[in-house]
Order: sequence, then structure tokens, then C-alpha cells
Amino acid sequence: MTARVVRALLRPVSRTLPRRALAVGSALGLLLAGTPRLLSSPPDPWLCLSLLRAAALAFGLGLAFLLDDPARHTTAAVPTRRPVRVGLRVALVAPFAVVWWTAALLLVPGETRPPVGAVTLEAAAVAVLALAAAAVAVRCSDVAEPGVAVSAGLLLAVPAGALLLPERWELFVSVTDPRWDGAHDRWAGLLVVAAVLGACSVAEPRQRWRISSLAHR
Repeated sequence: MTARVVRALLRPVSRTLPRRALAVGSALGLLLAGTPRLLSSPPDPWLCLSLLRAAALAFGLGLAFLLDDPARHTTAAVPTRRPVRVGLRVALVAPFAVVWWTAALLLVPGETRPPVGAVTLEAAAVAVLALAAAAVAVRCSDVAEPGVAVSAGLLLAVPAGALLLPERWELFVSVTDPRWDGAHDRWAGLLVVAAVLGACSVAEPRQRWRISSLAHR
């Protein structure tokens, strides 16, 4: 039954994906990641790391629009549960995200490319954080398209975190910094918290469903 539902939803859900936002975020991210190759002098490793982080943020801003659904108040009454619809959106975008991030990494010159595993962890945390914030916005409000607000919040939160976090909680450190491993332990924690928060926020609030049921009666 679930497989048939997913196949039936595949085409309509794919048509509602925010292609423009994803395309803009992806293009901007690849442009940032590839900037070191345009320089006449050998790029600085810190610059390459910073540009990769900026690229991950650009792609995250595009992902912030993934749960935008102009027909939200119509589809809320359909029998397919929201977790299935949201999971299908994420599943459709995930392969593209993997290919995009691989391309972004390859655009950075190999001699100045930061450790792939660690920087991929950072990018994954930013992406999941964007999706979790969108899921929270959908759950806690009646807004059908929270992408603009979520992306603006993410755009402010990431630089603010880089500037305002205490030194012992710093996330954006250089590869040569002795705090590199500790920072990525914190990135892993952020990824787990964002994933749990997003998963818990996917379903509609029970109270809202109860009110909707009483209204139909």
C-alpha cells in the first residue's frame, strides 16, 4: 500500500519542488567553491575552507524552501500523512544534493582542499538544520511558504554563530587549529539535534487535527 502511494505521489510532488530556489542556491554554491581556481596565485587553504562553508550555506538557503507548499491548506485534508509527503520531497532532493556537494569538493584545488569527511559533516549539518527549521516553521504556524523567513533566519544565524559563540563552543575553525576535532564533535551534535528536531516537527500538531475533525463534523 505504501509503495503504491509513494509511486502515485512521485510525479505531483516532484512538480512542486522549489526548483528555482534550489537552482539559485546550487549555482551560487558552485561559483563560490570554484572561485579559488579563478585566482592567479595559489589559493590559501583557509580561503578554500571558508568558500566551501559559504557554498554549503548557499545550498542550505535553497533547501530552506523545500517544504514550501502553496496548496498546504488543501493537501492537509488528504489521506496521505505529512511525514510521507515530506519524506518524499527529501528523498527526491537527496541524490541531487550528494552530486552537488561532490562537484563542489572537486572544484576546490586538491592541494588546498580541506579534509573531506570533516567539511562534509559541516555541510550536512547546515542542510539538515535548514530542513529542520522549515519543518518547525510549518508545524508551528499556518504559513504555507516559510522558505523566505527560514532562509533569512539561517543567513543571519550562521554568521552570528561564527562571531558570537564562545571560544570553547566555536564551530568555524581552521584545519590547523588544535580545536578542529573538538569543533567537529560539536558539528556532529548539531547534526543529530537538528535531525531529531526535524523528525519530531514533520507531523501536524494533534490539536490542529482534532480541530479540523470537529469542523468537518
